[in-house]
Amino acid sequence: MYGDGGERVAVVAAAMTAFGERDAWIRDLLAEAGDDCLSAAPLSPPAIDHLYVSNMASGEFEGQTGTMNALAHDLGVTPAYAARIDGTSASGGSGLHAAWQSVASGASDATLLVGGERMTHRSTAEATDVIASLTHPVEYKHGITLPAFAGLTARLYLDRFDAPREALARVAVKNHANGTDNPHAQFRREVDLETVMESPTVADPLRLYDFCPITDGSAALLLCPESRAREVADSYSVIAGVGGATDTHVVHERPAPTTMGAVRDSAATAYERADRSPDDVDVVELHDMFTILEVLQSEDLGFFEKGRGWAAVEAGRTDRDGELPVNTSGGLKSKGHPLGASGVAQVYEIHRQLTDTAGARQVDAEVGLACNVGGFGNCATTTIMEVPQ
Repeated sequence: MYGDGGERVAVVAAAMTAFGERDAWIRDLLAEAGDDCLSAAPLSPPAIDHLYVSNMASGEFEGQTGTMNALAHDLGVTPAYAARIDGTSASGGSGLHAAWQSVASGASDATLLVGGERMTHRSTAEATDVIASLTHPVEYKHGITLPAFAGLTARLYLDRFDAPREALARVAVKNHANGTDNPHAQFRREVDLETVMESPTVADPLRLYDFCPITDGSAALLLCPESRAREVADSYSVIAGVGGATDTHVVHERPAPTTMGAVRDSAATAYERADRSPDDVDVVELHDMFTILEVLQSEDLGFFEKGRGWAAVEAGRTDRDGELPVNTSGGLKSKGHPLGASGVAQVYEIHRQLTDTAGARQVDAEVGLACNVGGFGNCATTTIMEVPQ
């Protein structure tokens, strides 16, 4: 299960910058999170064996390539092996998968993962176009964007499962409320149901507040074998299982448009590796780039019956004080979505919850799950974490 290393992987340090509109280029953002993580780490920079940089589009957004080499230099971790990981909007989760493998296999005794993106200096149309380039060329040629897919899927879901439109709006209300207690969140203000329901239509039936913002920011994690974590860290969390999967590139070829196959399959692998089930999970971070995605993922991860995720939201079951708190960080909806950083920031939040350092957001949790999605379900990474046994 754990490769040649034969050990579970621990997170011994984590950091996250402020998310939002930042007056800093990608190299500076990555260095900020990386330096903060190393400053809090029980290991010094020369101890780092591997460095992974999660980033989707620094070349397209800023004309900046070679981010991993620049960051290795800036953080003083040379001669560590360095690589950039692009998993589209799931780059953070893909980077986590690579970093976990590097330690679990025994290839590295200390791996630093830093994810980041700078986007706000580009217009909404420009940023949307960069992100839409991940779609199939035929879909892209016809003007399909991820918001368009979200609207089409939301309409199908609401009709197929007789769900009220207000249920999706309540996802936004919940996550904005959670985000008020996250000092790193882009939007630290609550919104009410009426505000969400009356905001401008973007992709019918979804409105402005059903979508996450364009964001700058970064996050970082330091991973090592659990035996080393016991020696050097007073507190740490354990990555019990990770799974990654892909789905069809052409969205309309999927057998069930309201089922996210990559989420389902990546979760099955993660549950098996962790020897856990959905019933064991206490807190969850989901990829709510659009409100409909939180509902779909909650079902395909096995937490709720297909077509009933909306009812769980309506009943308050996913509230911070509910039976399964979802997106205590505020989610992408409130916290923000700097593409390469989002999956790393999800794991940062679970780590905080499991080490009892989440402050006002703290819930009672011993097992947490993060799911990072690329494109409109084109790929996904699911990570299960737990407190040390």
